[in-house]
Order: sequence, then C-alpha cells, then structure tokens
Amino acid sequence: MSSTGLPQGAVPKLERPGPLRERVYEALLELITTRALRPGQHLVESELAGHLGVSRQPVREALQRLNTEGWVDLRPAQGAFVHEPTEDEADQLLSVRTLLEAEAARLAAANSGTAGIAVLEELCTKGEQAVADDDMDLAVATNTAFHAKVMELAGNVVLSELAGQVDRRVRWYYTPVARRRGTQSWIEHRSLIAAISSRDEQRATEIMRAHTEHTRKAFHQREES
Repeated sequence: MSSTGLPQGAVPKLERPGPLRERVYEALLELITTRALRPGQHLVESELAGHLGVSRQPVREALQRLNTEGWVDLRPAQGAFVHEPTEDEADQLLSVRTLLEAEAARLAAANSGTAGIAVLEELCTKGEQAVADDDMDLAVATNTAFHAKVMELAGNVVLSELAGQVDRRVRWYYTPVARRRGTQSWIEHRSLIAAISSRDEQRATEIMRAHTEHTRKAFHQREES
C-alpha cells in the first residue's frame, strides 16, 4: 500500500497554542473519515508530522489512540495503517444506524415544527445541487448534516448521544458509495421531509428504514460495478 501521499495543501497546519495532541488526533480522524487517508494506507509518522506542521510525538500519540479506537492498525515491524473494515463490521454498524435513524425519524415526525422542516428542505436543496455538481465531498457533508438535523428534531438526548458514537463511522462507510447513491438518496430525503411535515410517524419510520438500508446494501455492492 502507498504511504501518506496527501495532496499538497490538503491539510492545514495546526496552530498553537492549544491541546495539540487532541488537535492532531482530530485532524487525522477527519482525514481517515473523509478517506483522504484511505483504508489500508501506510501512515508514516514523519510525513504526517510534516503535513500537519508538528513534531512526531503528537502524531505517534494520536496513532496509538486511533489504534485503540479501531481506526488504525499498528503492525509489528511494519508501522501504522488505516484500518480496512470488514464486510461484517460495516454490516453491524450500518444495521445499528438503521435502528437509531428510524426511531429518530419517528420522533421528528411527532415533534418537528415548521422551522426545523425548513432547515431540512434547505439541506436537501444543497445536497441535490452538490450531486448535480458532482461535488461528492459536499454531498457527503450535507448528507451528514441532514441526518444530524433529523436526529436533533427527534428531541431525544440519549438517542442523539448514541447516534453521535457511530456518526463518523457511518460517514466513513457512506463516502465510497455517495456517487452511487447520488440523486436517489436525495429523492428519499424529500420523501422523508414530506412524512415528517405531515406528522406521519409510521411513514417517516418506514422511509428512513428503507433509506438507510439502501445505503447499507450500496456499501456491500460498491465493488460490483
């Protein structure tokens, strides 16, 4: 696998002062989540330190933490590599996501007001335009924001906290299928907004469950085309 090899200017230098260790960790996690650092990619401490404008020590500490959390694999005598998720790992995570998101959609339909629905519509328009422009980075970010807003409108703090624990991994799995899902994903979002707006809890639940299941299936089918 290739080493770090990030495009010139892709990673901003981290500014001091501040909790440098935490900022390096967050920067590397974001690069992994967005797949700027791809699964299986060799992570060279010196290269990462140079990209981030820091010494190797906070990079080493961040890689240790990312290893503990399952984002990075540390291999004896080989170094650090971005974790390559197995099909089972993805399936389990995305199945849990379906449960959380379906309940969030039901609660959003029960609780949402016009202001919240307007935000969902704005995000949907933004996502549709991103797909039309073939801006997959923006499409993924907007998709994340859309689902986060539904979760917010649900008004259940515990549910939101649980969703937050899997949010980054969901984005990690969604990124490689964003183009495949494309316009259809936002058509489904429009249907969800309609169900939430009409306060149809059952319909909102069904649409969200089907929507997240489509993403799960797309991930497993990503290498077939």
